[in-house]
Amino acid sequence: MSRQYRLIDKWLSEVDHALRTASSRNNRGQRANPAEEKGAEATELSDEERTLAAGLMRVNHSGEIAAQALYKGQSLLARNKALWEHLQEAADEEVDHLAWCEDRLRELGSQPSRLAPFWYAGSYTMGALAGLAGDKWSLGFIEETEKQVTAHLESHLERLPEKDLRSRQIIEQMREDEMEHAESAHKAGAAPLPEPIKRAMTGIAKVMTTTSFRW
Repeated sequence: MSRQYRLIDKWLSEVDHALRTASSRNNRGQRANPAEEKGAEATELSDEERTLAAGLMRVNHSGEIAAQALYKGQSLLARNKALWEHLQEAADEEVDHLAWCEDRLRELGSQPSRLAPFWYAGSYTMGALAGLAGDKWSLGFIEETEKQVTAHLESHLERLPEKDLRSRQIIEQMREDEMEHAESAHKAGAAPLPEPIKRAMTGIAKVMTTTSFRW
């Protein structure tokens, strides 16, 4: 009976985490918001600039929702402690990112994507499938995901209004963290993913980013 209770507790914890993350409740990071830490002053944005900045930060927030779900799905089926610890450490940093994006969205008078529960559910499933494939493939999935996320963040830095320093500081720190996650996964023995899987990941990401920008 004790094993059954532990399983139930584990699943209840997963459900609780999913609800809190997808509903943007209590996503408080451990690190200070880079915009505050680096003293980025709030600047007056035009309506068009504000809409653009909010759309990009909403996309980033959706990406962090997906990242949380991916890591949770992968850690559920991780075969060794080292990989589990790697996933937990990365997930903790992604909580920081979630909190920062939520803070900035509020400052911009906007809100996270209404499709967040969908992003979480789909990404959790993808993470579990990656974990089921084995640790080296799970690490490969992390590496490729983080590389694609880094590319998205770099494109956002190019599109952001130049004077939106608060959003820029947040995205720059996120980019640095994601690059470190990809490098750590590579060093830990990530297997290169087949090109068809990489292309599928790119296609799914495009759907999410396009949709989240508006909703």
